[in-house]
Amino acid sequence: MRKPWIVGVLLAGVLLGGCGDPASGPEEPAPAAPRASATTHQRAPASPGPEPGKAPRVLYLGDSLAMEGQKVLGQELRRDLKARYTAAPYSGTTLCDYLEGTAERSLVPVADKAAALVRRLRPDFVVLQFWGNSWGYTPCMDGITYDKSPARYFRRYEADARRLTEQITTAGDGSRPRIVWVSQGPDPITPDRVRRVNALYEKRAAASGDLVADAGKAVSPAADRYAWTQYLPCTAHERHRPGLCTQPGRDRTALHRDDDYLHFCLAPTTTRPKPCPVRSPGILRIAREVTKTIRQAAR
Repeated sequence: MRKPWIVGVLLAGVLLGGCGDPASGPEEPAPAAPRASATTHQRAPASPGPEPGKAPRVLYLGDSLAMEGQKVLGQELRRDLKARYTAAPYSGTTLCDYLEGTAERSLVPVADKAAALVRRLRPDFVVLQFWGNSWGYTPCMDGITYDKSPARYFRRYEADARRLTEQITTAGDGSRPRIVWVSQGPDPITPDRVRRVNALYEKRAAASGDLVADAGKAVSPAADRYAWTQYLPCTAHERHRPGLCTQPGRDRTALHRDDDYLHFCLAPTTTRPKPCPVRSPGILRIAREVTKTIRQAAR
């Protein structure tokens, strides 16, 4: 029984690694790279968000999960909140790729670093969606992987989460955006890793007055938050929209393809990353949870 899971781990690495060159840039033009500011260790109070009745400005950053879901999240935010929305995901990345000062070892160009985009776009919310790149695909992780050294992996991941928060805070220059950490769904290969990554997001959000959107719960069984499944019962929303309840006769919908336990796009993964081209219930569930979190915070 071990061989299929080993193959699954290798496949996941290929799926993430093969997405290292993004197919499209931000939905709004990326800014020219301003002078990089030094990271500070001072934490400014979180801003309360946009004024009541004002459409929020939302910046969406992340890895291949954000790449595949960026258009759906934009649609949900614009329809629900009339949000001004920019997405700049890069497949295969992790938190360190969006840190300023990692340009030579990063999959994210200088102009699209988190702090650079915050200075240019002045968002009210920065949504961060990262699976936690545990295979060491991106050079900025310095070869630290979960399988070789879980303790080093989590120490580094926590340190990068703190630094990214600090850089976003500094870039806000007195008008700090709220960070929305997106929790991840179950991992059938290393379930404890995702549990600890999500706990790290919760700890980081609590320390800096930020938010967690528990999108991973929306793609998990009701009875077990960290039990991976390919199918879930259809929601009322999915039953009333053609194509979203993929197996209406069994009242269940597909979250993943048979050959990809990680991504939620029901179209095949391509070598050149792009937003998912087909209706995919898992992507919509995640986007709706993120939108709900921002809506509640923007009131």
